[in-house]
Amino acid sequence: MKIYHTPDDFTRLDYAVVTSGTFDGVHLGHQKILNRLKEIASKNSGETVVITFWPHPRLVLHPEDQSLKLLNTFEEKAELLKEQGIQHLVRIPFTKEFSQLTSFDFIQKIIVQKIGTRKLVIGYDHRFGKNREGSFDELKSKGPEYGFDVEEIPRQDIDHVAVSSSKIRQSLEAGDVTTAKQLLGRPYALTGRVVKGDRLGRVLGFPTANIDIDSHHKLVPAEGIYAVTVSHASKSYNGMLYIGHRPTVNGSRRSIEVNIFNFDKDIYGEELRVSFEELLRPDSKFNDLEELKKQLHKDKESAMKALLRK
Repeated sequence: MKIYHTPDDFTRLDYAVVTSGTFDGVHLGHQKILNRLKEIASKNSGETVVITFWPHPRLVLHPEDQSLKLLNTFEEKAELLKEQGIQHLVRIPFTKEFSQLTSFDFIQKIIVQKIGTRKLVIGYDHRFGKNREGSFDELKSKGPEYGFDVEEIPRQDIDHVAVSSSKIRQSLEAGDVTTAKQLLGRPYALTGRVVKGDRLGRVLGFPTANIDIDSHHKLVPAEGIYAVTVSHASKSYNGMLYIGHRPTVNGSRRSIEVNIFNFDKDIYGEELRVSFEELLRPDSKFNDLEELKKQLHKDKESAMKALLRK
């Protein structure tokens, strides 16, 4: 997949099959749009193009609101789109100035002139342009004039629950990584670098890798102990991950640390990807380190059983 960090870097295609949006999470609803994109491209000897906005528009338009947490960094989103078989990813740097671009100008300057769109596929109730004024009806009316056709994907439900990035965020904030996995079509994941901790885990017999998340806008699930899989250097391992403030030792900062099973390497400064399979228990305060150590043995047993079920 080719990545373009501005539309100006893109060279018009003969038959571009295009969709646009934030695509945070690249969840099952997004995947339905992407699959349709690939179907159309395959039938018409075309190429698939995803136009996305970064930073997320809400972070630019409402910087005072720090409540929005994202399911993906840009790098994670790009990797997920690559895994979906998309050929071109066009990043539009989202600014306040860009937010004033009318829907008409967005169609004319980006969709038509820069990309050369022949077929546009959008999701249910997709809006675009200044004040989100653009709609499916407008795209449908402008299409023939500019030589492209537009198709809207109807709302997709899973067990009668609409798939949305917001619902996935709510699930993760409640520690319900199982529901998040169902809506995403894969386990939710965090990516970060291993940093030095105070080595308490090693003292307890459960050495951990402390993870520094790449972006402070990235959503971290609820505090607790999770069964996880860990990707490092193209290999996968089982493990259990802790998110919390370590109340047993009166910790003051949130810690994200993973105990990787059957693993004993020095990986400080290296990148890990942790995928959440199941919440084992919420965070708890224990009377002393010995009591905590006994619980960690139980947690490992629970994690191993959970990972066998995945």
